[in-house]
Amino acid sequence: MTVTDTYQRPIISLRISITNRCNVNCFYCHHDGILPQKYEMTPDEIHRIAQVARGIGVQKIRLSGGEPLIRDDIVEIVSKISSIGFKDVSITTNGTYLDKYADDLLEAGLNRVNVSLDTLNPETYQFITKKDYLEKAKQGIIRATESGLYPVKLNMVVMKGINHNEIWDMFNFCKETGAILQLIELLKTDNCPDNGFIDDYHYEMNDLEIELADRADKVKTRRFMQDRKKYFVDGGEIEIVKPMDNTQFCKNCTRIRITPEGKLKPCLLRNDNLVDFIEPMRQGKSDEELKKLFLEAIANREPFYDQCH
Repeated sequence: MTVTDTYQRPIISLRISITNRCNVNCFYCHHDGILPQKYEMTPDEIHRIAQVARGIGVQKIRLSGGEPLIRDDIVEIVSKISSIGFKDVSITTNGTYLDKYADDLLEAGLNRVNVSLDTLNPETYQFITKKDYLEKAKQGIIRATESGLYPVKLNMVVMKGINHNEIWDMFNFCKETGAILQLIELLKTDNCPDNGFIDDYHYEMNDLEIELADRADKVKTRRFMQDRKKYFVDGGEIEIVKPMDNTQFCKNCTRIRITPEGKLKPCLLRNDNLVDFIEPMRQGKSDEELKKLFLEAIANREPFYDQCH
């Protein structure tokens, strides 16, 4: 039975940050804590977390980082999680290791993958990531679609003056490779206190949504994905993710998170209501005791935006 929070939102998804190590250095990245590699959760610990989550009705697991594919035990982690019987197991990655791992991850039980890629311009890619890995990322996306992972979604953080004029180029790339484009609004969190940064680069997508609605052959509203819309245009798909000041983002949130340090994080936008999970687990607490920690974190959930209360 799926657990709901005090605002009657079902908790059906768990996002586990399995590392905060990364092979790129995107200037807008908000890290979920600082943790040396030797203290990262082991595959068995991640497996047990997933088991407890399944026991309270979680249906979907997403692995993220950092860059989750930087871990050399990533295939083992996916295999252990997929053995539990979730409806969906997915990964968010920058794509640079996908050419190496896509086939093995599919065989291990991975269902789908989201690839973070903000530009197809080599100079812009290097400006954003501080690395020259664009071709590796593009090849990773191609390998993922060819391997049979589906859907492969491409996450593009849209930034004014940096890449906002590349949206349709990215859409055409996605159509050619069989990927789905997700346009992500630049997000401010507790880990990114620089309000000036958001002001400088935030790109308002309302006009784009009007254009998409006009051009789309079909529009689908995804109820349990923050009511965001999926636009079917010229044989391709585009979604827009707008968490900033979006009451629907909170109203329809069904996700809870675990940070690389092993703390339950009830809200993406807050760091003041975390619940430690990994230390009690390492101290030998029973599954029932660990389940209570999940329920405590779920009880801490409240909409970030007051309009949702």
